[in-house]
Amino acid sequence: QVQLVESGGGLVQPGGSLRLSCAASGFTLDNYAIGWFRQAPGKEREGVSCISRSAAITDTAESVKGRVTISRDNAKNTVYLQMNNLKPEDTAVYYCAAVKSVYCSLIPLYEYWGKGTLVTVSP
Repeated sequence: QVQLVESGGGLVQPGGSLRLSCAASGFTLDNYAIGWFRQAPGKEREGVSCISRSAAITDTAESVKGRVTISRDNAKNTVYLQMNNLKPEDTAVYYCAAVKSVYCSLIPLYEYWGKGTLVTVSP
């Protein structure tokens, strides 16, 4: 069964950091580009960051640029999203997604999706 499972979310104070993980099972991530997306209450899902199949190319939304780093460890079948200097406006459910492609995109046209992990940034 193909699955993506996010973890690492939680409650953090403004200025804090979190590292989200996206673990794949039922398939290997080697042939997939991975994206991280988020959805806040009442808002549309938006792309946060993505990484190409080879990890040579990444893309990051302007709203989080300089504060997030995406990386992947194909040996562990896992992709990470390091988030620093978190702000209240970063509060959302964060999803990872996979698409069988060389290149990634911040547009949510991905084949497989996780169920999300909640990040809450609050004093």
